[in-house]
Amino acid sequence: MKNKKITCGTARRIPIEKALEILGHFPTKDNEKAAWFLSPLRSETQASFVVSKIKNSWYDHGLGMGGNIIDLICELSKVSVSQALEILAQLKTVDPGIAEQRAIVPKSSKTQIKQVRLIQHQALLQYLRNRKISLIAAKRYCREVHYTVGDSYYFAIGLKNDSGGWELRNKYFKSCSSPKDTTLICNGYKKLIVTEGMFDLLSITTLFPDLKREADFLVLNSTSFARRAIGIFDQYKTVELYLDNDDAGRSATGFLMEKGTNVTDRSCIYSGFGDVNDWLMSGKGG
Repeated sequence: MKNKKITCGTARRIPIEKALEILGHFPTKDNEKAAWFLSPLRSETQASFVVSKIKNSWYDHGLGMGGNIIDLICELSKVSVSQALEILAQLKTVDPGIAEQRAIVPKSSKTQIKQVRLIQHQALLQYLRNRKISLIAAKRYCREVHYTVGDSYYFAIGLKNDSGGWELRNKYFKSCSSPKDTTLICNGYKKLIVTEGMFDLLSITTLFPDLKREADFLVLNSTSFARRAIGIFDQYKTVELYLDNDDAGRSATGFLMEKGTNVTDRSCIYSGFGDVNDWLMSGKGG
């Protein structure tokens, strides 16, 4: 069924804080006037993305940009205003008429995993193809996850973390289910490859499929979990980092290299690109 749209005026009244919660982003600091988040637009270790509850607006101090909820969805999902309105119509967060109030979110609005199966939905298969991901790699490490948030039903590519939560990605949404944690994939080797996110893992194993017979993999799922990786490094003879070429990625790379003597930064091989998937999609990888 074709997605319905809402008007720009209605969309602007949807509380940004509630929309972010549905997308799997929760504040690290919260008061009556504002909520601070780790930026959903980039990786970072200290929250610099603020939502004004009074103005129902957002500002990312790291990017130096902000706006209303439509602007946010356009940036987050890389879509047009028209497509952003379709996405916002799906969120079904709270009554837009109470945007200025702090709504109480019922427990039923939390992400609930309903079904996990092998990836087979054509929309997800096309999404993987668009990002030039090998379907063999995707089906090896990820699953098709169906989930609800309140009364809304969604499905996505999912990577399970070590605490049982899921990182969830589809064409429109970047979300997760609690609890959030790192993902360690053990193949029984003394070499560890560390990536920042799910699509970095899938990109590397698409480019270099033999790595599964050479290394274990650790997906941080957030650079804020870099400190958790330190305790794992001692189990390996060599550790290779494939983190993003942005401020947060470089900061996490510097931190991890400082803490381990067996750690190598491999981001130089995709220098000039934001991350491994950008490099893969450019056609210059491999």
